Amino acid sequence: MSELTYRAWRDGDDLALNELWGDPETYQGGQFRGALAENSDAGPWRRCIVAEDQGIPVAAGVIYETSLHAQRLWAYLEVAKDHRRAGVGATLLTMLRREGEQAPSGVRALRTKVEPGTPGAAFTRTAGMRQLQRSRIVRVQPGALRLPVFGDGSEAAASARIQDLATGSVELTDVVGRYYASAHEWDPTGVLSPGTVQKLFLDDLSGAHGAIVLRGTPESAFGGAVATGKKSRIQAFAVSYTQGATDEPTDVFLGHEPSLPPEQAAAAVRDLLALISHQYPVVLELDDSMAALSAVVGPLLDAGSARVLGAETLVVGD
Repeated sequence: MSELTYRAWRDGDDLALNELWGDPETYQGGQFRGALAENSDAGPWRRCIVAEDQGIPVAAGVIYETSLHAQRLWAYLEVAKDHRRAGVGATLLTMLRREGEQAPSGVRALRTKVEPGTPGAAFTRTAGMRQLQRSRIVRVQPGALRLPVFGDGSEAAASARIQDLATGSVELTDVVGRYYASAHEWDPTGVLSPGTVQKLFLDDLSGAHGAIVLRGTPESAFGGAVATGKKSRIQAFAVSYTQGATDEPTDVFLGHEPSLPPEQAAAAVRDLLALISHQYPVVLELDDSMAALSAVVGPLLDAGSARVLGAETLVVGD
């Protein structure tokens, strides 16, 4: 291997590199390849560097800012297999860190996504990055959880607790945004506007198909025996992203009111998961930071009533 040269990304580099690299080695790699592009000073700020061997692109790396998780820069680099273990990745990372010192946000720390046991995971460990989060895609089998009984077991009692909500609901938007922020305290989001929450999770472009919520037990100012017309607060929510009533699993974003005590949050998540997975399988994303969901799904994984689909995703960083 001759001495490499390094330059900024140019139009057409993606075609040359993809031909040399072949298919992405991981799902995350396929996602990150889309971030390899020309330098940008706005929307978002980005710096991308290409390594050439005798004029042929063989490696590339990128760092960029994001508005959602703004306390770290995303970073990604990829090196052709026949140029690995020669210091190319380390050189690119050093150059990217130097470029990152000019990021308008003033942020210097980096993060990226890898799969356990891959060359990317080994490289990030060598580079001194630590695990920030683990994420798994889990399929829950139908009937994995016993159906809950609400109140006296009547239809009226169940209807007071379980309701369909429009994905444009202000109430739903509020709890979804606060839950996402609370589950990502390890990589803070800052305050999420209703418009941002809608765009990410609830509008048509997000793929949201419908939502169901579990409310708290109705209470009355005149005592528990007197019915009340006031709706109780949302305890848990499930947003679906595929059509239900099919043998194919429904993709679901399942969360809860973040102010609930841990045991109450786990109970609410369990009851709602039992309902939505009673007849058909569901698929959901499980981060280790989602304590209530982990408390419910963990035993199902141990019992074989749920299983992990594909490889785990690790978010690693400074």
